[in-house]
Amino acid sequence: MPMRWVYVSSLAGVVLALSFLSTGHPTAASAAQGMKPAPAASEAKVAKTGNQASSVRGSAGALSIPDTTLAMNSTQPLSQRIVHYEMDARYDAARHTIDATEVLTYHNLTGQPLDHFPFHLYLNAFQPKSTWVRESKRDGSRDTTYDKWEDKQYGAEEIKSFEVVGQGDLTSQLQFIQPDDGNKDDETVVDAHLPKAIAPGAYVQFKIAFHDQMPETQARSGWKRDFVLGGQWFPKVGVWWHDAWNCHQYHAMTEFFADFGVYDVKLTVPQYEVVGASGVEVSSVVNPDKTKTVTYHGDDIHDFAWTASPRYKVKDDGVFQGQMGPVKLQILMQPAHWSQVERHEKILKETLDHFERWYGPYPYKTLTLVDPEPDSAAGGMEYPTFITAGTSWFAPKGLLLEPEEVIEHEFGHQYWYGMVATNEFEDAWMDEGINEYTQVKVEDSIFGPNTSVLNQWGLSAGERELQNLSYASVAGMDPIAQKAYEYYSFNSYGGITYGKTACGLLTLEGIIGEDTIQKALHTYFMRYRFTHPTKEDFLKTIEEVSGKDLRWYFNQAIYGSPVLDYEVLKIASDPVDWYQERKGKKKEDDKNLVYQSYVSLHRKEDFVMPVELEVKFDNGDMVREHWDGQGRWTRFAYEKKAKIMSAEIDPDHKIQLDRNNFNNSHTMEANAKPAHKVGNYWLFLTQWLSQFLTWWAI
Repeated sequence: MPMRWVYVSSLAGVVLALSFLSTGHPTAASAAQGMKPAPAASEAKVAKTGNQASSVRGSAGALSIPDTTLAMNSTQPLSQRIVHYEMDARYDAARHTIDATEVLTYHNLTGQPLDHFPFHLYLNAFQPKSTWVRESKRDGSRDTTYDKWEDKQYGAEEIKSFEVVGQGDLTSQLQFIQPDDGNKDDETVVDAHLPKAIAPGAYVQFKIAFHDQMPETQARSGWKRDFVLGGQWFPKVGVWWHDAWNCHQYHAMTEFFADFGVYDVKLTVPQYEVVGASGVEVSSVVNPDKTKTVTYHGDDIHDFAWTASPRYKVKDDGVFQGQMGPVKLQILMQPAHWSQVERHEKILKETLDHFERWYGPYPYKTLTLVDPEPDSAAGGMEYPTFITAGTSWFAPKGLLLEPEEVIEHEFGHQYWYGMVATNEFEDAWMDEGINEYTQVKVEDSIFGPNTSVLNQWGLSAGERELQNLSYASVAGMDPIAQKAYEYYSFNSYGGITYGKTACGLLTLEGIIGEDTIQKALHTYFMRYRFTHPTKEDFLKTIEEVSGKDLRWYFNQAIYGSPVLDYEVLKIASDPVDWYQERKGKKKEDDKNLVYQSYVSLHRKEDFVMPVELEVKFDNGDMVREHWDGQGRWTRFAYEKKAKIMSAEIDPDHKIQLDRNNFNNSHTMEANAKPAHKVGNYWLFLTQWLSQFLTWWAI
């Protein structure tokens, strides 16, 4: 998600005003995270009841996971289906609560017996003593400051009963665990130990009844007035990954990781609600109690989200003709924003087209785009076949931050989060950062490289400059390849995970070529879609396609935290015979003067990168030089009948990782252009305040 577009409306106004002023799986999980031995745990606060989910199957021995393709333009499954969630949920719009049953069928494809299963209870993050709130107060968060605790911020996910078919009711034996930080007050992961291990290749079925208290929207989940976004709302089993369970606590700077499978979900809501969700709608039945039950089915997805509001206006007649078949587009708009519905549909189709041509086919039959409640923390979020955007009544066509940029970004997650499905807890950059890079490429193609963010009233700004500013503000704080919850602060997480990754891949273009990196991304997507690849899978794919050993670059840009900053330190031109008197010489005689000229370059920081230098002379000559960048400095010398006018490092602007572009060039004489350049950078900076949203979904 980009930095969630919570404040986009107000920021856009401020930014415009300022703009006018400015123009005068990498490694195996840790032992703690892996949870092979049962960690010390506090007893879960669960209430034992007789309310248990009912299964659509008979005995446990007959269990299986459906091979349906109802929701896909495919005749066969595309993923190794590990889970099947069957849920029946009732939403109380007045109390903002959900009462539901869940039947989870799990296929043990780990190759070893499993005697315990951890589950995420994400909504428990929104409690005063949780790790989420603790980290948000310490490091910042996307949308909530927690200056004081308010009851409406409270969220909870309570397991009412927990049965393992064939092994009995285990409700009283559930234990909360804290594999990451040991915070005993954090209840976002619960562990279930089974009396009898599940054999390799076998199935197990869990019947769970649970109760949710939705918070006022936080982290793209919850309610705002009569709107609700049902995100991360059900008990979700962890992922067996690298020979251990991977089921992290919910942190302020982490998102999600889950296995692929099938979802069958019934949502019962008041009759007046307009509903949208992941997957395809199977049926909608009106009930005698003034409710309705809407049923959805999803294939080869790893999560399920939904929304409801009585005020949505619906546009559902759009169709995109994809490579695998037609994709029905459903757009749920706020009435006040209905005039922008065509903009929403246009950028959605254009983005779909670019991703299909460049990276691979979109296999699902549906895509739902939601314009969420204004001033809610629900904008700019991705779920399988379901994204939220964000706009305002004041959204000029040339101000592309909303809705175009957020829609492009959130759709991009359908590929890197939705289908490739990397571990966002441990390598958030493999979704957010790769997506940020493809956002730059797609928006440059659609809107132009210098006008992809702003093209209004004579002002312009491009996306790649904003990415550089985002990264430059925190360069050197953290490496890219790091667990998301271990970044120094939320600013560092955003600037590095999003901005640095995008700049790093843009810089890589200059090393291996734009066509090569596009081919590498296509190969990576097609090879690893519907799996859980590691960072080495990604990096080795780039090396394979390019035919180059790129470890010198990856070790610095991905695994390390050195800063890249080269500068033109000094330029000078003096007559060779400077010591001779010039008296009596005519001005035309200066044309025959021979000058000794020097250009000195300096590597200010520790990132070593080959650089190009362009030197221009006053007779129109231009010279290109290459420096391997290994030393701290180098000097180029020239002797010719011309003086140096200017020198510029990286004249083709390929090195997007350079933290400070101001020192990349030097002129012999002052002119007005640098002042104009400063004005442009100020514009980029002020626009970047809005782009701050890039951190959240984007």
